[in-house]
Amino acid sequence: MGELNENTKVTIDMKTVLLVVSGIISLTTMYFALQKDIELAKQLPEPELTRMEYDLKDEMVRKSIMDTQQKVEENSEKLDEIDSKLFEIINK
Repeated sequence: MGELNENTKVTIDMKTVLLVVSGIISLTTMYFALQKDIELAKQLPEPELTRMEYDLKDEMVRKSIMDTQQKVEENSEKLDEIDSKLFEIINK
């Protein structure tokens, strides 16, 4: 490759120039449309959480916690069994 300096000539055809310009215009248009949508979303009212939805979510969380606690206890029992079997194997 040659050296780049002030005498280096670069040629670009018109098709490439038009593609670059149209790409820039498209990106700019998308940016401003997105900004408009964001401003509109900021002005919309927040959805209200009804008491029934709150109660259902609370019940779901509590049930999930209880299920997790039950699984932990089951795993603890299995771990105790494995520990005792391993102790027996080691002491033989």
